[in-house]
Amino acid sequence: MRHGLTSVLTAVLLSLAVPPASAQTPALPRTSDGKPNLQGIWQVLNTAAWDIQDHAARLGVPAGQSVVVGNEIPYTPAALAKKRQNLENRATADPETKGYLPGVPRIMYMPYPFQIFQTPEQVVMVFEYDRGVRNIYTKGTPHPRGPLNWWLGDSRGRWEGDTLVVDVVYFTDQTWFDRAGNFHSEDLHLVERFTPAGPDHINYEVTVEDPNVFTRPWVMRMVLYRRKEPNVRVLEYDPGRLIDEASASR
Repeated sequence: MRHGLTSVLTAVLLSLAVPPASAQTPALPRTSDGKPNLQGIWQVLNTAAWDIQDHAARLGVPAGQSVVVGNEIPYTPAALAKKRQNLENRATADPETKGYLPGVPRIMYMPYPFQIFQTPEQVVMVFEYDRGVRNIYTKGTPHPRGPLNWWLGDSRGRWEGDTLVVDVVYFTDQTWFDRAGNFHSEDLHLVERFTPAGPDHINYEVTVEDPNVFTRPWVMRMVLYRRKEPNVRVLEYDPGRLIDEASASR
């Protein structure tokens, strides 16, 4: 009798420890053309907007872990000196403090939600921060003739299986990666990869290349989380207007 009870308890524990395959890998929602449906409101849960590398807490900045693979950014010696200067003057030198769009990839990990809309021809991202809008064209059209200097660059996407791969070029040099002074030049080139990890998570990876600033390409990785509240909305945070209002009230 005791042996039989032990067998039953073992079977119950095993069934709790190993959920069925359907519970482990819920089906991805898909659009009418069979692509993963990325539509919804998403947000990061990290501190990369302040510093993309490991950092301790300081006034106004929570402690955080690196989103840089290996926690190393391969600056050239001259660029590293500029990064350190940016860090010293970050309170006023960061272009984001002036109300400018934070650029790509930084707008992806600002601590505000953004909404994705999707058609067979393009993926559109509407950001709460600074009312930013990204258009990612996915029908194989090439980048326009450059050079161009755009705050969010020019994004051309393609699907590799269930991963949306986005090639981004044509940047202004007036954006930083974070408040810690990590920066780039106009020759920044990004390759982003958006891979669903279930219906409510997207693994976001971006490869950064800029031969004027870095000695080799490097990678950031993080997770985008779907906002699940029934009444969640992308509202408005316009830093430029708030800066103007604060200046006028002095």
